[in-house]
Amino acid sequence: MEYLTGIVKKDTLEISELLTCCKAGQRVKVNGAVHAIRDMGNIAFIILRKREGLLQGVYEEGTAGFALKNVKEADTVEIEGILEKNEKAPGGIEIRMEALRVLSEPEDEMMPLAISKWKLNTSLDAKLNYRSISLRNISERAKFKIQEGITRAFRDFLYEQGFTEIHTPKIGAKSAEGGANLFRLEYFHRPAVLQQSPQLYKQMMTGVYDRVFETAPVFRAEKHNTKRHLNEYTSLDFEMGYIDGFEELMAMETGLLQYMMELLGRRYAKELDILNITLPDVSRIPTVRFDEAKQRAAEKYGRKMKNPFDLEPEEEVLIGQYAKEEWGSDFVFVTHYPSKKRPFYAMDDPEDTRYTLSFDLLYKGMEITTGGQRIHSYKALKEKMAARGMEEEGLTCYLDAFKHGMPPHGGLGIGLERLTMKLTGEDNVRETTLFPRDLSRLEP
Repeated sequence: MEYLTGIVKKDTLEISELLTCCKAGQRVKVNGAVHAIRDMGNIAFIILRKREGLLQGVYEEGTAGFALKNVKEADTVEIEGILEKNEKAPGGIEIRMEALRVLSEPEDEMMPLAISKWKLNTSLDAKLNYRSISLRNISERAKFKIQEGITRAFRDFLYEQGFTEIHTPKIGAKSAEGGANLFRLEYFHRPAVLQQSPQLYKQMMTGVYDRVFETAPVFRAEKHNTKRHLNEYTSLDFEMGYIDGFEELMAMETGLLQYMMELLGRRYAKELDILNITLPDVSRIPTVRFDEAKQRAAEKYGRKMKNPFDLEPEEEVLIGQYAKEEWGSDFVFVTHYPSKKRPFYAMDDPEDTRYTLSFDLLYKGMEITTGGQRIHSYKALKEKMAARGMEEEGLTCYLDAFKHGMPPHGGLGIGLERLTMKLTGEDNVRETTLFPRDLSRLEP
């Protein structure tokens, strides 16, 4: 009988261990994938791709106990050799190789994409068609490490603020948002939908934990194919109870962004450098009413307002430009959206019920967050549903939470891929989506 007692310490080392725990001249062993081979004649450089970045191995004829011709790009290997310092090498270190063992070999020696280049100079379609390969490129990998940092900051910050992480179902009888952009399916001979957001569930859970959050996919059956829309994306949602006003939600998100930028700067400096990213200043974020924002942008840039109840993408861009020029901020909260364009659970402004106590956060001219205060009165919720001609079927359990008492509450949802897109300077949200789902793409 054998027992497992915990993690097994391996004799192969990671880059951070080589940098902190090893000395020049020490014999070391590492593994990784062959990212590139640069043959200079008697000397060659074998660049390994590891989870922490690139590591350079130096091959010299007569010193290495293997033939260079037996090593190919995309092999996974284990090498042994002497650790040396070299300022020109990635990370400032390299390994003078003495032995190499091939762990696996590719079936096709011709790579479909030149992933060893610093940046992939190919079309977006090619990147997505060979997604598992294109993501091996250093710049492509860096984007998703930044995305990891965003999610990590979201979780860590909210844990510190007393939030509880929840996991809600993605199949439901009815959606929170309604409308036509629903993926409908049959669920054991009953009609069902894929959830457009966790809204109903996270509201119910504020009656349990006061403050909750979730990071999970949401689904929108939108039939347009733009650079800013996906049919499945990751939403960073939180809901908080016992608020005195929706301003608390914007303040919480401002604190979150401050925490996020600090963490990215501290823990993801390498990726920021690879992508040449300068983190935005989030020390203060301006707020402006919806109607005022439209008016200011229209007057300054000579654009006639077309839709009085919503912001068109072009208007978002102009409002973002206005915020940068007038207030020096890449971010701007646009508040008090018209009630006609907000869901039934949005609380109307008691001073003018044509508008709601809600907001969007624009970043560099694109909406990345939608949030606001919710109706917490059972009676008021029923009245608004009735006024909109909504049926209660499929919402009974949701309404029960309010029937038995709910605190004043509100929350928001952040589009992870959109935030990553704007932070990394990409112009298409598919660039910052691991495996995008849109009108034309269902694989890989």
